[in-house]
Amino acid sequence: MLVENRLKIMMSIIIFDELWFTNKLFNQYGLISDDKDKHWMVKINIEKQDSVKLYRIRKTLEELSKKSGRGTELISVYIPKGKQLHEIISSLQQEQGTADNIKSDLTRSHVVDSLGKVVQRLKMFKKTPDRGLVMFCGALPQEEGGPLGSEVVTVWEIDPPKDLNQYLYRCDDHFHVDILKDMLKDDNLIGFLAIDAKDAGWGLLHGDKIEVLSQTGSGVAGKHRQGGQSAKRFQKLREMELSYFYNRVAQTTREYFIDIYPVKGLIISGPGPTKEDFINGNYLEYRLQNNIINTIDAGYAGAEGIREAFVKSGDILGNFRLVEEKKMIENLFREINTNTGKGAYGLQEVIEYLKNNVVQMVLITDNTNLHRVDAECRRCKHIQEEIVERQLVIPKKTEYKNNPCPECNAMDAEVNEQDIVDYLEIIAAKTGSQLEVISGSAEHGSMLASLGKVAAILRYNPGYSK
Repeated sequence: MLVENRLKIMMSIIIFDELWFTNKLFNQYGLISDDKDKHWMVKINIEKQDSVKLYRIRKTLEELSKKSGRGTELISVYIPKGKQLHEIISSLQQEQGTADNIKSDLTRSHVVDSLGKVVQRLKMFKKTPDRGLVMFCGALPQEEGGPLGSEVVTVWEIDPPKDLNQYLYRCDDHFHVDILKDMLKDDNLIGFLAIDAKDAGWGLLHGDKIEVLSQTGSGVAGKHRQGGQSAKRFQKLREMELSYFYNRVAQTTREYFIDIYPVKGLIISGPGPTKEDFINGNYLEYRLQNNIINTIDAGYAGAEGIREAFVKSGDILGNFRLVEEKKMIENLFREINTNTGKGAYGLQEVIEYLKNNVVQMVLITDNTNLHRVDAECRRCKHIQEEIVERQLVIPKKTEYKNNPCPECNAMDAEVNEQDIVDYLEIIAAKTGSQLEVISGSAEHGSMLASLGKVAAILRYNPGYSK
C-alpha cells in the first residue's frame, strides 16, 4: 500500500512538471502542441501593416526613381531610429559649407538650397521618429518645363515601414531609394510541402502570391505486391523506397526553404498518414523541423496539393496580408452574389456612397493609376473636378489653367491633383469608413479588377425601405 501511494505521488509530480514545462514553452516561445502528431509547432506573429501607407510609399518611390538631376545635386538622407537629430543637422550644415566649393554656380546653389531645406524640415521635429526618417530633396524641373535655372526645390519625407538601422547621406544625380525598396519586400515567407507516398510538391507564400516551386514523383511501388515476391520482402523493399523518397524530399525542402528562401514557417499537407510518418521520422533538417506551423489533411499532394493547402490554411495564416485580402474579396463577392444590396462597385458609385456615410469598407487595387484633378476659381470659389488616368493629369491641369471659370469667366484658378487613393482616404476618414489597398497582381486582385478595380462593402442596403 505504501509503495502504491509513493508511485502515485511520483506520477503526480511528473505530470505536474510536464504541464508546467508545456505552459512555459507555450508562453515563452509561442509554441503550439499538436496532440495528434506529438510534435511541437511554431506560431508565427505577423505585424500588421497599413496598406494605404505602404501604397503611398511605393508610389512615392516609383516617382522618385524616375527623377534625375542636371548634376550631382539630389539629396538622399537616411536617419536611423534613435539617432540624435542635432547630430544630423550639424553634419548637414557642414556639408553645406563643403558645397560652397562646387564650381558650377547653378549646381552649388541647388545643393546649398536643398540642404538648407532639409535642415529646416528637421528642425521641426522634436526627436527622430520611432522607426527613423528618410528625406529626399532636390531642385527639379517644373511639370510644364522651363529654362535652366527655373527648377523648384522639393522635399519628400518618408516614415520607413520597418525599423531603419543605418545612416546614409548621398548627393548624387539620382535619389537613392534602394534601401526603402528593400524594406517593402515581404520577408514573411512561408513554405508549403504537399506529400504522399506517390508525389511531393513545394510551394512558397510570399508577398501577394502563392507560388508552386516544383513537384516530383516518388517512384515507390503501390501497396499490392508483385507476383513471385513474399509479403515480408515486398514490404521491406517498399519501406526502403519510401525512406529514400523521404530523404530526397527532405534534401529538396532544405535547399528551397533554408538555402534559397529562408522561410519563417513550414506547412506540411497531404492525404493519409504519409505526412505524419515523414515528420515523425525526423527526416527534415532540425531548423525546418522546429519551424513547422501546422499539418493539413488534404486530398492531393504535389502541385495541386500546394493550392489546396493554401486554401485550407486561412485560419492558420489569418494575419498574412495575402490571406486577409483574399477574405475581404470573398466577403465582397458574397454580398454581391447573394443580392443583399450591401455590395457596390464602380468608382463613381462608391464615391457617392462614401460621401453619404453608407460605406463600411472600400477596396481598391494598387494598379488603379487614377488621379483627381480639381480647379478652384479664386474669385467665385467654383470648383471643377475630373478623375483621369495618370498620363492625362498634365493635359487636364493645363486645360483648367487656360480656360475661364464657367461661372464667372475669371482666368484665375488654383489647380491641384491627388492620387485616387489619397482622395478616397480623405472622404473615408470623414465618415469612419475603412480603406484597403489590394494587390492587383494576385488572383483576388484580378477578381476586383473585373468590377472596375474599386468596390465597397456597405453598412446597410441603401435601397431597402421598411
